[in-house]
Amino acid sequence: MLKYIIIGLVVALCAFGIWFYTLSGPQKLDFGDRWYWGSAEEAGETKLAIAFGDDERQRLDVYSPAEKGVHPVLVFFHGGSWYHGEREGYAFLGRAFASRGYVTVIADYRKFPDVKFPAFVEDTADAVAWTHGNIAKHGGDPERIFLMGHSAGAHLSMLATLDPQWLARKKLDSSIVKGVIGLAGPFDFLPFDKDGSADKAMGDWPREKETQPITYARGDAPPLLLLQGGDDSLVGAHNSENLKAAIVKAGGKADYKLYKDVDHYEIIMAVARPFRDKATVIEDSVAFMQSTEKRLAVK
Repeated sequence: MLKYIIIGLVVALCAFGIWFYTLSGPQKLDFGDRWYWGSAEEAGETKLAIAFGDDERQRLDVYSPAEKGVHPVLVFFHGGSWYHGEREGYAFLGRAFASRGYVTVIADYRKFPDVKFPAFVEDTADAVAWTHGNIAKHGGDPERIFLMGHSAGAHLSMLATLDPQWLARKKLDSSIVKGVIGLAGPFDFLPFDKDGSADKAMGDWPREKETQPITYARGDAPPLLLLQGGDDSLVGAHNSENLKAAIVKAGGKADYKLYKDVDHYEIIMAVARPFRDKATVIEDSVAFMQSTEKRLAVK
């Protein structure tokens, strides 16, 4: 009997290992976040796969705080080199910020090779427009919307905010965004690496500077928080440093923080409970949003 129990356990462990191996990186993070020791963080109401367009990738998930009331809103866009990634793996981020009082929207977008620039920027703006028009139904305040993105998602969040044309397509002003948090974002990355993901996704655009958030640095932009890992070899720190300098020179507000010994992926891992000791991403983001709200209230 013991032999069969051991065989059963081995088979179960192998099956689990195969299943876990098939998960994407963010899905593994979400699994670890759910099962990590200590008190789990939970959202109140969760609504999944809400359509903001006709394509299967034009979907978003909403995580609302358990507490009743009207809450500020955080819209998150994932990374993936404009080529891969999916919103489904980022429930850990939705739970983290919902448990801290933010109605959190995890939005997806179309990617290369199905589309090229500017389709994914249009999707980003469309998801923000959906949020502005519908988030009140989920306990969110449409007048207190913040954006956050990691890597390619940071690029899209920043471009959709700094270049007013994208939200103007939906008859909205970019001032509906009260602040943008960029995690390891490519904001100033010309020239494109030949045959790299950016070149494939955006290199056909005839005016390359229009793909760069830094091109639209302006003094009346919403406040920015730029968070960067010191060991990031994929997206150089100059992207955030240059954007901050350009915004400040134009008369705007941009804060920058460098996390020593943190790489490109660890900066988003730090949002999941098992890796919170890597960087204070959550604390810095919440402090930024709270201070921005206080400043706006004074005005």
